[in-house]
Amino acid sequence: QVQLVESGGGLVQAGGSLRLACAASGRTFSNYAMGWFRQAPGQEREFIATISRSAISTAYADSVKGRFTISRDNAKNTVYLQMNSLRPEDTAVYYCALANQARATSRRNEYPTWGQGTQVTVSS
Repeated sequence: QVQLVESGGGLVQAGGSLRLACAASGRTFSNYAMGWFRQAPGQEREFIATISRSAISTAYADSVKGRFTISRDNAKNTVYLQMNSLRPEDTAVYYCALANQARATSRRNEYPTWGQGTQVTVSS
């Protein structure tokens, strides 16, 4: 059973940056794609970014494209989300998730394993 633990959230001013990390336990991390999602109060959980098992392929939501970068270090069992040029509308709880396949995917139902989330708040 893989467990995911996010870190790096916090309060930042608009235009600032944060780097989220998600550490995975277990030896299967490098076999699967990873993703980041977020959920703002009263809203559905939405896809943000995904990265394939080998990190060759990535994909982003249009709302974060050009500002956020997903990466992974399979030797450290960790996936990252670098967030630049943050906006107040980026405020949400951010979740990392482990996919059930090696290929990068934005489909929420292809992620059976989730972290507990980390709060990101962007002030204007």
